[in-house]
Amino acid sequence: MATQVEHSGPAVNAPVAPGRLPLLGHALQLWRQPIAFLESLREHGDIVRLDIGTWPVHVLTSPEHVHAVLVQQAQRFGRGRIFDRLRPVFGNGIVTTDGEFHRKQRRMMQPAFHRNHITDYTEVMSRQAEAMSASWTAGREISMVTEARGYAMSSVAEMIFSGELSRPAVTEVHRSLPIVLEGMLVRALMPKALDRLPIPYNQRFDAAAGRLRRTIDEVIAQYSAEKGAEGHDLLSLLLSSVDAESGATMAAEQVRDEVLAIMLAGTETSATTLAWVFHELGRHPEVERRLHEEVDAVVGTRPVRADDIPELTYTNHVFQEALRLHSPLLFTRRALSPLTLGGVAIPEGAELAYSPYALHRDPALFRDPTVFDPDRWRQEGNERGRAQKYIPFGAGQHKCIGDSFAVTEILTAVASVASRWRLVPAPGVTVREVPAGIPQPSELPMIPVARH
Repeated sequence: MATQVEHSGPAVNAPVAPGRLPLLGHALQLWRQPIAFLESLREHGDIVRLDIGTWPVHVLTSPEHVHAVLVQQAQRFGRGRIFDRLRPVFGNGIVTTDGEFHRKQRRMMQPAFHRNHITDYTEVMSRQAEAMSASWTAGREISMVTEARGYAMSSVAEMIFSGELSRPAVTEVHRSLPIVLEGMLVRALMPKALDRLPIPYNQRFDAAAGRLRRTIDEVIAQYSAEKGAEGHDLLSLLLSSVDAESGATMAAEQVRDEVLAIMLAGTETSATTLAWVFHELGRHPEVERRLHEEVDAVVGTRPVRADDIPELTYTNHVFQEALRLHSPLLFTRRALSPLTLGGVAIPEGAELAYSPYALHRDPALFRDPTVFDPDRWRQEGNERGRAQKYIPFGAGQHKCIGDSFAVTEILTAVASVASRWRLVPAPGVTVREVPAGIPQPSELPMIPVARH
C-alpha cells in the first residue's frame, strides 16, 4: 500500500522539465549548465521529473518535501544513486550506508566528534592556519583556492594521523585527494558503464582512489601493531571505539572507509567554503571591516583558541552566508516503497534528488537571495522556518556527523588570517562557479595586505 506524505486528492505524475531530448533526456542541460538548470526547476513545480539519459529523477524544489524525505519519512528512503556510485571510493562508511548498520557506525563514531575532541582539533587547525598565514608575503599574489585546500588537507590529515607512522599517508593525501575530489561529481552522475573505459580521466581517478585506500590500510596495520589504543588522534579513536549497545569494534577495513569519508568531506566542503568566504569579504569592504573589528576584539594577534569560536558571532554569520550562497549542488534518495509526496505518485525504487544550492537561492525562501548579507543570520533577522530551508549539512539521520568540526575548521582559519591580513582580489579577474560537489571558484587570486 502506498504511503501518503502531505497529500490530498488523487496522485498524479510529476511534470517533466522542459527540453528533454530522445535518449539523452536532460543530460545535455545538466552537462552544459548544471547550476542554472537545477535553479530553473523551481519554476515548474515543487516536484519536477528530469531524465539523465534514461534514468528518471524526481527533483524536490520545496523545503517541505525535502524535510519530509530527510526527516519525517526518512525510514522510507535509501541513499540513492549518487551514493551508490561513490561507494567504490568511500566503501561502506557512514557517507554511503543505510539502516541499522549506518546507525551502529554513527554511534561508534560520534564520540570522536564530541566537543572535547573538537577542542583538541582546534589546536591543530590553529597551528595550520598560522602556518598558512605566515607563508604569505605582503603584496605577493596567492591562489586562495590552493591555499584553502592545502590548509584543509593538512589540518584533516594531522587530526586523523599523528607521528612518524602517518607521514606516508599525509604525503599521499596531498598527492591523490585533489584528483578524487575533482572527479567525484562526474563519477556520481555518469553512467556506470563508462567507469571501465580506458580514458585518462578514469585512469587518474581510479589510480588516485586506489593509492589512498592502500596507504590508509598500511597505516592502520602499523597503528594496530605499534600504537594500539594509546594515541589521541582521530584514527586511534576510531580503532579503539566500541558500540555501547553491542560491544562490537570496527574492523580495519571499516576504519579505513570511515577515515576516507572524513578526509574527503572535511577537505572539499571546508576548503571550498573557506575560499568563498574570502572571495565575499574581498567584494564587501564593510563586511570585512566589521569582521576585522570582531576578530581584533576576540582574538587580537595571538593564535585562535577553542574558546574563541563561540565569541566570533559576526564571523560565523559571514561563514553561514557564504555557505548559503555556495552550497552543495545535488543529493539523492531512493524510495524503498511506493508513496505519494505532495500529490505526486513516487514508485518504489524511484530516485529523488534535491539541491541545497537551488533551495538556498530561492526568492520565496530568502529575501534578495543573490545578495551577500551576513545580517540575515542575526537572531532578529526574520528568516522564518530557517531549520527546514537552510540545510547545507543535510538533516535527519544522515545529517553530516562533522558539522561542528567543519564550522570550527573554517572559523579558525578565517579568524587566524583576519588577525594578520586583508585579502584583496587580484585586478582583472572574473571569478566563476565551476560545478563540483560544492561549486568551486574557477580561480581566486588574492593579494595579502598586512593589517598591522
